[in-house]
Amino acid sequence: MDLEFYIENCIIPQYAAFDDAHNIEHVTRVIDVSLQLAEEYGVNPIMCYVIAAYHDIGLPQGRETHHLTSAQILRDDKILRNWCSETNINIMAEAIEDHRASAENPPRSIYGAIVAEADRDLRPEVPLRRTIQYGLSKFPNENYEFHKQRTIEHLNEKYGRNGYLKLPLNSRINLEGLEQLRQIIESPDLFNQKFNEIWTQLTPKKNKSEG
Repeated sequence: MDLEFYIENCIIPQYAAFDDAHNIEHVTRVIDVSLQLAEEYGVNPIMCYVIAAYHDIGLPQGRETHHLTSAQILRDDKILRNWCSETNINIMAEAIEDHRASAENPPRSIYGAIVAEADRDLRPEVPLRRTIQYGLSKFPNENYEFHKQRTIEHLNEKYGRNGYLKLPLNSRINLEGLEQLRQIIESPDLFNQKFNEIWTQLTPKKNKSEG
């Protein structure tokens, strides 16, 4: 068994049980972007691959501390010692600890910066959809107007021009996506259009009045 076989068959499949915002499609994209950035910055692609694969693996133990749990799962995985040194395992675990968008301090290494950057999937429909999905999971009994207001408030707080989101590497793909997202946030008509499209997809049995 090699490392790729282990990751593809034992680690990534666990994401199938996670919410739609952290599913296999998400982790696969984080891996792909991490590998692109690894090549761009000339760092170890294997480490970036492992970090990306494990970065959300601790979600079932709680969203608020998932970065710490995910890092600990990596540290505790004895099978990884077949391919990774203790030094590199520590670097990878720290990178996972540092990947959250709400982290107060910048990543401690280029590896943390890469996974943090890759995790910021800023294609405009992605933050919109993830925000609505999370709202529906946390507040399933609230109506359409509640979720629309919650969505715009969260998007402004995180992605607005004064939002807390940080891009460790300011990659071109993320800067372009962030500007497109801000244009949606700043245009009530455009936001309503995009919100309604996603709301209809996610809540086919509801309408605005029933919410």
